[in-house]
Amino acid sequence: MVKLPDLELPETPRLTHNITWFARALRKAGLPIGPGRVIDAIRAVEAAGFTSKTDFYHTLAACFISKPEQRIVFAQIFRLYWRDPRYMEHMMSLMLPSVRGVQEEKAAQAAEKRAAEALLDGVDRDLPDMPEEQGGDTQIEIDASATMSREERLKSLDFEQMSNDEVAEAKRIIARMALPVRPLQSRRTRATPRGQIADWRATMRAAMRKGGEVTEFAAKSRTERWPDLVTLCDISGSMSHYSRIVLHFLHSVANAKGAGWARVHAFTFGTRLTNITRHLRTRDVDAALAAAGAEAQDWEGGTRIGACLHEFNRDWSRRVLSRGAVVLVITDGLDRDAPERLAREMERLSLSARRLIWVNPLLRWDGFAPKAAGIAAMLPHVTSFRAGHNIASLEALADALSREDGGGEKARLMKMLHER
Repeated sequence: MVKLPDLELPETPRLTHNITWFARALRKAGLPIGPGRVIDAIRAVEAAGFTSKTDFYHTLAACFISKPEQRIVFAQIFRLYWRDPRYMEHMMSLMLPSVRGVQEEKAAQAAEKRAAEALLDGVDRDLPDMPEEQGGDTQIEIDASATMSREERLKSLDFEQMSNDEVAEAKRIIARMALPVRPLQSRRTRATPRGQIADWRATMRAAMRKGGEVTEFAAKSRTERWPDLVTLCDISGSMSHYSRIVLHFLHSVANAKGAGWARVHAFTFGTRLTNITRHLRTRDVDAALAAAGAEAQDWEGGTRIGACLHEFNRDWSRRVLSRGAVVLVITDGLDRDAPERLAREMERLSLSARRLIWVNPLLRWDGFAPKAAGIAAMLPHVTSFRAGHNIASLEALADALSREDGGGEKARLMKMLHER
């Protein structure tokens, strides 16, 4: 058995304890931090010193952050744990219900709730008893008749601002959701007594059996068929947190009974295109997404929307769009490829699909404008432009599918696009 060398601790053992506790909070919030990184962080602080808070921040960041998307959680936990002298009171205010005044409530920043949950793991969250002279026995009656229920509030909460428990509850709500769609009229017909189309061949055949005398007219009507649904989901670093929840939604749609879709095809893309259709057919959602994650090797990587759409149009378009499918493109539109290529591939995709709906989490901002080159290249070719940042926005997709104009924001944003 190999004996590990002794760890040279800094002069302040309490600082070592705090760094270890800080690393536990990061691991609880989802960062992959093991004992080796904690030891490296302690040694790095020992070498760099503890004189400047800025240097201390970047020293720990260099040891604990391995991907750009982890900076948000790291910054929130660092601010709460190291920078704010009353960070515990601030975290308790995030986790506990309280009676607030009429002032405007500050919305939690991205990943702030997950940071608070990670730091408060194991901490007693019960409010302390108030002395009698401070109103300890005072009973406060609150009329909650006009307040939203927990589920209603959760539906309007941004996925990025959800805590770990809220994400789990949101997934349970999404598992019960469906995406209904109207059937399409087929070119095929069938004989019906009250059909709107005259069936002359059936009429003449009946007349031939009666000596050529026409006694009644046969009628027929068009049959109905259900369309296919094709989804292209962005799994790059900027979309990773949203795409995981959206894939839960797509799994529920693919396995919903009586939803109306003939077939559901699912693809993920980041730096390459991956077909995960067969994985979503697995009944267990955890097993399905685990298999899809193993299939797609470009999770939380870069974004090449134009190249991935080119691969889809070349290899998969004729296979899955031949029946007039509805296409959902789920991405923020931030692309590394040339916008001319992205516009060309989006135009080809829109011509192959019956309807092309773009779901973009960035649309949640009131001041959103199509200023990015990728967004400006994609927008003219979509039928509808929808937000996809919370449960309510996913439910609104049903409304977008039931209306000819899509019910989205495309008209307003196209006007802004021409004015920029």
